[in-house]
Amino acid sequence: MDLFRVLHLDELSHGLAGLSMFPYFDTAHYTVSVMALREQPGALEVARRSPFACWFSSMLYCFGGGILSGLMMAEAPIAPLSNSINVLMASVIWYLVFYCPQDMVYACTALFPVRLVLTGMKEVTRTWKVLGGVAEAHSKYKDGLLVMIAIGWAKGAGGGLISNFEQLVRGVWKPETNELLKMTYPTKITLIGAVLFALQQTQYLAIQKHHLMLLYTVFTVVNKTSMMLTGSSSSPFAPIESVVHRTFFAGPSPSFTSETKTSVVKKGTGERLNRAAVPETSKAPGSSSKTAAHNRGKGSPKKANVQSESTETESCKKSD
Repeated sequence: MDLFRVLHLDELSHGLAGLSMFPYFDTAHYTVSVMALREQPGALEVARRSPFACWFSSMLYCFGGGILSGLMMAEAPIAPLSNSINVLMASVIWYLVFYCPQDMVYACTALFPVRLVLTGMKEVTRTWKVLGGVAEAHSKYKDGLLVMIAIGWAKGAGGGLISNFEQLVRGVWKPETNELLKMTYPTKITLIGAVLFALQQTQYLAIQKHHLMLLYTVFTVVNKTSMMLTGSSSSPFAPIESVVHRTFFAGPSPSFTSETKTSVVKKGTGERLNRAAVPETSKAPGSSSKTAAHNRGKGSPKKANVQSESTETESCKKSD
């Protein structure tokens, strides 16, 4: 793009595209991932009770993207663990974060300036993971745009997408925390990156790959660091999401639905009352006279008793 040449960003984008993630950026990724696991409720208790379960959960946090994308591509899910150096590095970081004497490593990495730098470096690795997943899918499915998006998304945000399985390793079952039900910011930004890189890979997006890598990396790093600096946990895409949801996926409002149900119930009740009233008004004309006569007949014995009592009283008075 001419704009990159004018701003002298073309060389920067080429330099970023040739940047190696090992060892510094991978170390930052493993450190932030293991710290996120440690801060989960009950993680320290699991670490004391079952170190192996804690280590396995850490590996899922660190290599979850590669494991999930491997399953989706019908490859061995343990392939990401075949790199002994990376596994050893992640294991050392796991041990230091959980079991270091005096908790010195976690205390140092939890300092806000250190954590801010580590988080920014972890966001850089997200670009390489998403791009790697899209390129891997493109090598097997040339025109499979959805496949590229799915594999890129899985490789970049696999740790969050398999969070329910990771929780089972620690003895926790919370299906309501499913990432597909309520996506977090990393999952959303990874999905956006997968769509962009898949469109660029299939030449639907007219931009060079290294330029897109620079734009996406700067966007993710700036967004994440600004969220940490401001202490905001809400997604920057929340306004757009709310507008899209209200426009296309909201459906009928609850008040409209309740009003409709109330009107239907009232209508049905009125019809039943009308049906019940019809037989009473359609009776034969002589039925009312028969009923009156019957009532008069019921009352006649009482009147006869009264008349007999009055006759007896008069006869007594005459005898006196």
